[in-house]
Amino acid sequence: MPNKLPILPIPQAAGIGLRSPHIAEMLSRRPSAGWLEVHAENYMGGSAAVAALENLRETYPLSVHGVGLSLGSASGVDRDHLERMRKVCVRFEPDLVSEHLAWSGADGAYLNDLLPLRYDEAALAIVANNIKLVQDTLKRRILIENLSAYIEFSGSTMTEAEFLAELVKRTGCGLLLDVNNVYVSAHNLDFDAAAFIEVLPAEAIGEIHLAGHAVNDVGGDTVLIDDHGSRVPPAVWSLYAGAIEKFGPRPTLIEWDTDVPVLDVLLGEAMWADMLAASIAFRKRQDSLPVSAPKQSAPGIVVPFERDAPRGQMPVLAAFDAIKPARLAADRDVRRIRHAAA
Repeated sequence: MPNKLPILPIPQAAGIGLRSPHIAEMLSRRPSAGWLEVHAENYMGGSAAVAALENLRETYPLSVHGVGLSLGSASGVDRDHLERMRKVCVRFEPDLVSEHLAWSGADGAYLNDLLPLRYDEAALAIVANNIKLVQDTLKRRILIENLSAYIEFSGSTMTEAEFLAELVKRTGCGLLLDVNNVYVSAHNLDFDAAAFIEVLPAEAIGEIHLAGHAVNDVGGDTVLIDDHGSRVPPAVWSLYAGAIEKFGPRPTLIEWDTDVPVLDVLLGEAMWADMLAASIAFRKRQDSLPVSAPKQSAPGIVVPFERDAPRGQMPVLAAFDAIKPARLAADRDVRRIRHAAA
């Protein structure tokens, strides 16, 4: 059994990724935001952004998200890069630290990409050893994020979700559930996104990511690209609602890396995430009230693919519309049962 590592607190609320165009405004306005997340590699030097983050850290809980540890590398984690990551953690004392289930370097060469693994026992042993080294060095539990995928290895003997669940057992790591990545991969590789989430151990989910993606037509097929360049689309909101139904509220990040809009757009998306989670929590509290007959399970939450969503509607409103029939049906059943028992 892995050693127990500290699990640090962060609000069960929505935060935003801190991007350079917004730093000055964040410093001057100090807007309401659940927490901030930054990419570790952007804060390993001594730039003005580092000083700004030290200032903002006094106001906002912080999550540090790595993109360069290359946990899937058979040659092991780069010790110099890991030491720089350790210094970032010592300097900013983040509440959460995360990395990707991917590799991006080999034999001293580094690629500006996050590449998938073959999901088998050999890869599992490599990644588990690398995670153990990182956690021992940082002296904290880290969260491992699922990838967006466009191809898969024919030699895999397990799914990515099964691989992640086994990593949790072997290393005591947590999971960062990127709901957009699940949706993108499920569409591109033709698997059930909800079934993927069902496999993940609930207690391991320490953070959730939400983002937009691009829809591309390639030779008559539709390929989704994880570009983090738009609002969270309806189908991703739907998948998020299902995850919150299963796991309960989790710290949730709005990611936006390309075509970055004004700060208030990110804050608005975070607000919608909080409202959707609160709506689900309210319904679950209502459903838990005692009744004299067993409840029927509510119908599943279904939101149309983004091209089928009503034009002119805020994407998240489709998720609210989708959960409304389930909530109304459950409310009618409760009222009917209580009236019959009165």
